Amino acid sequence: MTEEKIYNEIVELIEEREVKKFVREFKENSEILKTNWEIGRLLVNAQGGESRAKYGENLIKKWGEKLAQEYGKNYNYSNLKRYRQFYLLFQKGATLSHQLMWSHYVELIPIKNENERNYYINQVILNNLSVRELRNEIKSKAYDRLSYADKNNIRLITDNDNSITLSDMIKDPIIIKTDKETTNLTEQKLHEILIELVENHYMELGAGFTLAGHEYKCKIDNRTYKIDLLFFNYKINAFVVVEVKIKEYNPKDRGQIELYMDYVDKNIKENYHNKTEGILVVREKNKLVTKYVSNNNLYITTYLLERK
Repeated sequence: MTEEKIYNEIVELIEEREVKKFVREFKENSEILKTNWEIGRLLVNAQGGESRAKYGENLIKKWGEKLAQEYGKNYNYSNLKRYRQFYLLFQKGATLSHQLMWSHYVELIPIKNENERNYYINQVILNNLSVRELRNEIKSKAYDRLSYADKNNIRLITDNDNSITLSDMIKDPIIIKTDKETTNLTEQKLHEILIELVENHYMELGAGFTLAGHEYKCKIDNRTYKIDLLFFNYKINAFVVVEVKIKEYNPKDRGQIELYMDYVDKNIKENYHNKTEGILVVREKNKLVTKYVSNNNLYITTYLLERK
């Protein structure tokens, strides 16, 4: 038996084990979510229903002490309270996403705003966020910085439903964390920082971005222009033109980026792609001016530099 054949057999064994391991973990997580949800439902019923649940603390304390002694700390008073709240927040058990581990839901339970919870659940599904990454998103107040989405009507997507728009992703400001020197910042340097962040799956621009070109050349009326950053976003099936300015918003910038968006639509976009969208990132914007931007495919936002 050749070395290559032996190596391939080892690879097959490892892949088979890893697949089985993933299936076991998925099933185990599904059972944990189902059990915790059912425990929460029974606790609410034992307390006389949802309207009276908050009055049954003594019952949970008594059962928590007994269950923790017999089965461990997963069933102590604090965790029983979590299971109860878990059920109250997600009474339609079918809406639970099994891409989220129980530890994800532990981070989400304290969030009282349903739209905010839905936003972070969607982020976990779309970007396969770890618990630590989810915690960082919450800590950075990503939901609070959403600038264009209808924050009072964020629909909870399912595991297999990636219907999301660019307006659901854009934040204001976009927080750019870098360890590079930024005292004498140029637009070129800012481009490089953004490219590096996107290539490392940095979440601030949103999900699904792949870089199509930096200073992408386009020829219009015998003149050559350069698009700062041209992305393709596979989540929205569209090209996204990004222009970055180290100064405050100028209405001329809008004309420039709309020219580039129109060029991409006519010369690069395929028929099966959605209409090109644009993001204008500026140091600061005048809300009295930007509110008159009528192009539904153009988003204007600001950036905030932070040192790592």
